[in-house]
Amino acid sequence: MDQQEVKAILNQVAAGSLSTEDALLKLKLAPFEELDIATLDMHRGVRQGASEVIYGAGKTPEQIDIIAHRLWESGQKTVLITRMKESAAEAFTKDIPFTYYREGRIGLVGSMIPPRTKGYILVATGGTSDIPVAEEAALTAQIMGNHVERIYDVGVAGIHRLLAHTETIMRARVIIAIAGMEGALASVIGGLADCPVIAVPTSVGYGTALGGVTALLSMLNSCASGVSVVNIDNGFGAGYLASLINNMEGEKE
Repeated sequence: MDQQEVKAILNQVAAGSLSTEDALLKLKLAPFEELDIATLDMHRGVRQGASEVIYGAGKTPEQIDIIAHRLWESGQKTVLITRMKESAAEAFTKDIPFTYYREGRIGLVGSMIPPRTKGYILVATGGTSDIPVAEEAALTAQIMGNHVERIYDVGVAGIHRLLAHTETIMRARVIIAIAGMEGALASVIGGLADCPVIAVPTSVGYGTALGGVTALLSMLNSCASGVSVVNIDNGFGAGYLASLINNMEGEKE
């Protein structure tokens, strides 16, 4: 159950088509469910506006299958699975709607939520090697109900490539800037945009990139105002945060 479903129940009560007792029963349905392998948070959508997400890394294909099916059966019609291996997607029991996005390692049970606002989230990468993290971010945001635009391989080694998209940058409501190496892309975009910029350091780079630590520290030390930073390779966290910002009250046309 998510916030839209709760609003629908309340509207039914207000219209007199649903009794308060029946509405109470719907809302009292177990806030969590214990399985042998997991405890599922059934009321997360009510509290946070986005329902339970399955983190696929470290789980067996069978565990992912069981959890996803139970969430679907409980009424969650959009189930996001992150860091899902292709082997787990191939083993998934496809008796329910399922789509696998290989580049972003994202599994989707059900369908994407239709965009809630006219504003869009822009996802930009420094290089082609950053695209797997970018697709995790972009798909997370799309699945959660957002328009998403993408501009890839526009890093500072050829900054004219980024500047060619200045209008797209200026019109975005939220920007996710994804880069490895020295992570300079976030600062450059932060100096151009009038919206929040979410920086994502990636583990792309040679030895002293230190698996993304150099990009992380560079982004944390950005002198551009309005730049926030998530963890290394955390495309999901960036997409989720961007969705929250994009769906706040008031929208940019």
